[in-house]
Amino acid sequence: MFHYFDYAATTPVRPEAAQAALEAMTQGWGNPSSQYSFGTQAADCLKAWRADVAQALGCQTDELYFTSCGSESDNWAIQGALELNRRVGKHIVTTVIEHAAVLEPCKVLERQGFEVTYLQPDRQGRIDPGQAAQAIRPDTALVSMMLVNNELGTLLPVRETAEAIRRTGCPALLHCDAVQGFLKVPFTPARLGVDLLSVSGHKIYAPKGIGALYVRKGLKLPPLIHGGGQERGLRSGTEATGQIAAFAAAARLGAASMEEDIARVAALKARTAERLVQSVPGLTLLTQGGAPHILSLSLSGYKSEVVVRFLSDRGVYLSSGSACKRGKASHVFAALKLPKPLLNGALRVSFSNRTTQEDVDALVQGLQAAQRELLPAMS
Repeated sequence: MFHYFDYAATTPVRPEAAQAALEAMTQGWGNPSSQYSFGTQAADCLKAWRADVAQALGCQTDELYFTSCGSESDNWAIQGALELNRRVGKHIVTTVIEHAAVLEPCKVLERQGFEVTYLQPDRQGRIDPGQAAQAIRPDTALVSMMLVNNELGTLLPVRETAEAIRRTGCPALLHCDAVQGFLKVPFTPARLGVDLLSVSGHKIYAPKGIGALYVRKGLKLPPLIHGGGQERGLRSGTEATGQIAAFAAAARLGAASMEEDIARVAALKARTAERLVQSVPGLTLLTQGGAPHILSLSLSGYKSEVVVRFLSDRGVYLSSGSACKRGKASHVFAALKLPKPLLNGALRVSFSNRTTQEDVDALVQGLQAAQRELLPAMS
């Protein structure tokens, strides 16, 4: 038995989603582009699945495009927005604490002659809404800002940034990476005021390999893949019907219980944070992130990678940052400009409605044991 605290990295596939995928792959496996009845039945299912995900996200069905993952959605949004706004200018605004799926494309674009302004967080990982307003210029083509930081759990001022763009009259498009916020915090793309928004299936108990991009109605995004004209001509390629079916099932069920899940997970996070501070001397909470499912902390004076391995041997699984970094130092924690002992010991704990009190007990006991049995870092 193990105790899992890395739901921000990935989630298990819920049985209903796995069953939906199985049925799509073994019973309704026709090609949705085929013209005979077996194909048109698959097309009808695809239409219904798209409607399920769109309803969970709070957008219109024809504003949702399926992709292979959140990273693809981010890349498509960035590249497409800049192509659309190529006459506006070559200035991009984003934050230094974005996911690598946003930061790495920005680095490539800088090498191609684009200028990127990176907004900096405060010590709690918060982005001042005024920063974005000050950074927007007449030649700003794109602003990309995540909704929930995947390592800190902080909520970023996406709606306020949309309002700032409108006030300036700048034609910049606004993209939001909402991968860590979908079904975790209440929002709709329209209420946020965004033009483009990315989500991913494997964060909401669907399989890996499926995501979606919201494209505001009326926005003529350039095609990502040319070919047979699937996804209304914007992302050609035979649809991954099994993954889409599972994504739809997970989104539908997650939306139905979202309010209850948020309240339960938020209460569990608060109780766990209080207990950790009381029970593990020297442990520091790094932020008071507004997302209900992410808690960032530090076992000051210890190396986080050593603590992660120590806990793993005890069957307690958490991370020292984004799983996409594969053990490299977290650029997010580094952006907080923490003292070195706090930075070295930074950890991310993430919860779900499946987290139990037994799991929390194992986490507390594991961190207590780490303090007793591990040697403090020398630097």
